[in-house]
Amino acid sequence: MALKRVNEKVNTMDSEGQPRSVLITGPGGIIGCHVAQLYAGTAGVSVVGVSRNTPENLALDKCQHIRADLLDAVATREALSGKAASITHVVFGAYLEGDSLSEQVRLNVDLLRNTLDALNADHAALKHVTLFQGSKAYGNHLGPIKTPTKESDPRLLGPHFYYAQEDHLREMAEERGFRFTILRPDLIVGYSYGTPMNMLMTIAVYASICKELELPLRFPGTRAAYHALIHCTDAELLARATRWAGTSKEAENQIFNVTNGDQFRFEQVWSRVANYFQMDTAPPIPMSLAAHMADKGPVWDRLTKRHGLHPADWRKLVNWSFLDGFTLNENQTDVFGSTIKIRQAGFGDCYDTEDRFVFWFDRLRSMRIIP
Repeated sequence: MALKRVNEKVNTMDSEGQPRSVLITGPGGIIGCHVAQLYAGTAGVSVVGVSRNTPENLALDKCQHIRADLLDAVATREALSGKAASITHVVFGAYLEGDSLSEQVRLNVDLLRNTLDALNADHAALKHVTLFQGSKAYGNHLGPIKTPTKESDPRLLGPHFYYAQEDHLREMAEERGFRFTILRPDLIVGYSYGTPMNMLMTIAVYASICKELELPLRFPGTRAAYHALIHCTDAELLARATRWAGTSKEAENQIFNVTNGDQFRFEQVWSRVANYFQMDTAPPIPMSLAAHMADKGPVWDRLTKRHGLHPADWRKLVNWSFLDGFTLNENQTDVFGSTIKIRQAGFGDCYDTEDRFVFWFDRLRSMRIIP
């Protein structure tokens, strides 16, 4: 009987926190597009994406899109005016690079501030904001870090835009009475178009070109990167974690690592990738794909015409420098985080990462992204 009463209480909390309308900033990114797809299939929930340009991978038949430059406070207010009153949940996936750490802080805090201020000015019934960080919160961009990382680990010296955004979000939540959750994925894998910070899609295109050239699939990185123990976050799993965070009492004002739940080394996974593409392997050799793939456009054009691939412009699909940043790191060490906290809070979804690589390769083929 006691258990039944507890469950009834949890269900009441969840029903009260269910979103009516979700605003997604950066709806064309690898996070935003998968969250949009998930919410677009949820009965009774409307989805609004906001970005400077209309993303080509957003299901516009199911999602409304508003064009706005979130760096422009006035333009953001004008764009959302009269449209934001029904917004109950925000999924904040917008992000901008900066020329320095301080500039990165300014840009990304402005994106968040202008969004929240525009919603407040339009009297949005805001209940929850989900913000995304990553393993840079623990300093993996600076050098070796202790593993597993935990949400209780201390901050770095900074400046760091994660911390600045978090501090502003906490301040606004306290002042305006909404809840928030911060999720920390790492190496997100899935489908994205136009924002190609996506290791999996880069590997898929690289493998396709090597096969066309009748070359073995060679890991294009250091032995340190080849042997390091790392983890990934599947984009569909992250979307479900985002939906959970927006309705769960246990996620209120909390930070969570969120990954597939396993770890892997490329030395173990690379042969399975090669087997999928029916290729031989060869020993790793460090080489910049940004440099070595620069002249391979005609090869991709040939594949595109033969197999009817789309889009034809691979710059919309891959970012060779993004993969180089990991594979060419001579000092790459283990990077993985504990997911105990989010599991204990109630979100227990997990994946076998090797299986999901194959799943996404199949998906890319079915979409005619790769041959």
